[in-house]
Amino acid sequence: MNVQELVITWATPAFFALIALELLVARWQRRPAYRLNDAINSLGLGVMSQIAGVFGKLLTIGIYAWCARHLALLRLPADSVWVWLFALLAYDFCYYWLHRAGHEVNVLWAAHVVHHQSERYNLTTALRQTSSGALLGWLFYLPLALLGVPVEVFAVVALIDLLYQFWVHTEVVGRLGWFDRVFCSPSNHRAHHAVNDRYLDRNYGGILIVWDRLFGTFVEEDDADPPVYGTRSPLRSWNPLWANLEVYWATAKDMWHARRWRDKLLVWIKPPGWRPADVAARFPKPEFDIGRAIYDPPIPRALSVYCLGQFVLLLAMSVHFLGVATGAPLATALAYGAYLVAALWVLGALMEGRRWAAWVEALRVLGTALVPALAGRWFAVAHLAPAYAVAIPAVFGASALALLWLAWRPAAPVGAGQVAG
Repeated sequence: MNVQELVITWATPAFFALIALELLVARWQRRPAYRLNDAINSLGLGVMSQIAGVFGKLLTIGIYAWCARHLALLRLPADSVWVWLFALLAYDFCYYWLHRAGHEVNVLWAAHVVHHQSERYNLTTALRQTSSGALLGWLFYLPLALLGVPVEVFAVVALIDLLYQFWVHTEVVGRLGWFDRVFCSPSNHRAHHAVNDRYLDRNYGGILIVWDRLFGTFVEEDDADPPVYGTRSPLRSWNPLWANLEVYWATAKDMWHARRWRDKLLVWIKPPGWRPADVAARFPKPEFDIGRAIYDPPIPRALSVYCLGQFVLLLAMSVHFLGVATGAPLATALAYGAYLVAALWVLGALMEGRRWAAWVEALRVLGTALVPALAGRWFAVAHLAPAYAVAIPAVFGASALALLWLAWRPAAPVGAGQVAG
């Protein structure tokens, strides 16, 4: 497990403690901050991002390390405080331009859009991250490698920048005076996530908001125009795979339908929402409606509780995955990651009320119960300890029984699966 994975793993309890605190404060403020289905979807996308990160280290760290070793113009010492301060400032500057490009270049938006899809704004939104950002994002940090920032310094300041941004994803913290003028703050970042005309594509700073003030992308939150969250082409799904693929797929379709070769390229590098005139005419899309209803398909409350329980189990498995994946054979790590992603996909379908999802989920939990019971092993664990050899089949066997009970019980009124109303 590398430094980033280790810190994220140990920071996870703190994240959930802060989420619980935010939930309590939101209830006290009578603010509808959370919905269970949305929170599970956001956290599940964060899990997928961590899984993808295990296999994307070659792009995120490997290429940087090679460039720092072979192409650096300087050799900066890793034991200098000034190097660390410079690296953090320079990283935040590069992050500003990556973040800005993620809103101005469609192929980069296709990765970044995941972070903006939630129609709620809370601390789980902070953990809602892309699984494909490593494909091109590394390009924006190469200047640090060329300037000689050591790879270990780069890895740590990247983590600091990332962890800082967790707390700004909340509505329960108001304006902070002078702090809002210098740093990325909850108020500044609420404006960034909004789809209102006045806020669109503003406030890109990670730690410092001064970059936005310098380059003309700053906007102040206005109480007379409360932020409306989400994207202008709403996802309207709890499918984590589709969340990561929707813009890539829409862009690929526009590229296919475009008549001019020039337009087939431009659909990827133009700003999000741009479409060739001939494609827009033949395949029109509905106009953006800022007053649209929030996506919230109703399901029985008992099924919401089941999904929450299974998601908690998947979180525990994900922590285990991060602990063993780097030392496991590649095939085993891929299989374990695929199992977790498939489980999150099925949970999303259950929360959408898909009828087929109950059958697929039944196969998943039965398989999860039977394999450890019969084989005495689990992914990357050749011999399960007796306690786990009993606990895993028991828990997932009980899950299968609960699912059967949900399928056969008399119909009950459906609820919205809300955590906070």
